[in-house]
Amino acid sequence: WGGLPLGALAVEDGRIAWLGPEAALPGDGAARLALDAEGRLLTPGLVDCHTHLVHAGSRAAEWGERLAGASYEEVAARGGGILATVRATRAAGFDGLLAASRPRLAALLADGATTVEVKSGYGLDLETELTMLRVARRLGELLPVTVRTTFLGAHAVPPEFAGRADAYVDFLIDRLLPAVAGGLADALDAYCEPHAFSTAQVNRLFSAAARRGLPVKLHAEQRSDQGGAALVAARRGLSADHLEHLSPAGVKALAAAGTVAVLLPGAFLHLREPRRPPVAALRAAGVPLAVATDLNPGTSPLGSITAAMNLGCTLLGLTPAEALAGATRNGARALGLDDRGVLAQGRRGDLALWNLEHPADLVGRLALPSLATRVVAGAVHHAPSR
Repeated sequence: WGGLPLGALAVEDGRIAWLGPEAALPGDGAARLALDAEGRLLTPGLVDCHTHLVHAGSRAAEWGERLAGASYEEVAARGGGILATVRATRAAGFDGLLAASRPRLAALLADGATTVEVKSGYGLDLETELTMLRVARRLGELLPVTVRTTFLGAHAVPPEFAGRADAYVDFLIDRLLPAVAGGLADALDAYCEPHAFSTAQVNRLFSAAARRGLPVKLHAEQRSDQGGAALVAARRGLSADHLEHLSPAGVKALAAAGTVAVLLPGAFLHLREPRRPPVAALRAAGVPLAVATDLNPGTSPLGSITAAMNLGCTLLGLTPAEALAGATRNGARALGLDDRGVLAQGRRGDLALWNLEHPADLVGRLALPSLATRVVAGAVHHAPSR
């Protein structure tokens, strides 16, 4: 957390080749490009390890309904919630989704992100789920960022399978998993709640993912304790995300497995959740803590990873140091990436230079623009104006 005052760093072939005091910088060899940080703060590039940024449509009206007293489940039962976004996303097509999603990703990059996870889950049919993942891949080609894709077909039961959740899980296993496991998806996720999918159904999906070599993660214990964290931990999953209703047994399971706990304060705030994730218990057990935006149209319309870091402290009880680690090395760990998130020799040269002097200034500000420069695999990208 204290960092390296008056430090210097060299990147070669996309990786950090040297790091140390500026006075000890090797004099041999000429750099093709030299940047004087002028005493500003340098951190690893930020990692947003949980987003739903590829989608169409708006659900702002639902927020008003919840403010007036309706529960999330009541809104969903009236045709809102995830299925409302499914209808809009299915109608948008590739070009419409690309046009709608690109500004959302650009906002994250302007906020210092160099790696961003993008989930499917608003198609729930073969064509649209594949389209969402292809849009995510295309975004990673168009913009200077690493995009990691996650297949979230088990986000909700679609209208075509209403009342037949088991049959829909069969469809995911038999039709969609073979289509996405060949390169479109880097991992599989599911939503484990009574109004979504049971632990038994999720376990079937996890078994099918394992047969195809896909790592798993899980939306777990957001609205109730279903034992989802223990389930994903038993599979040595990458992460368990949300966790407001996580039990002591779930904490113990995550710690034993080394599975990352991903905290999503944007959803906690927007849904006005009455219960916080057990951060103190997770910390005491040594569970790695990540923080992410959960950028989505219904429950976390948050397009700033630095704001998520701040909210993780003010709402959920993270320390500033934990929040920064949560959006760098632990965020990378939640995506199965061990080559980034830390300023160290041999790690990927993903960097963020800030118009700030101390990391506490970065975490303590709430979505105020402070990025000076992003570096992605050694390539310099100046921050766009806001």
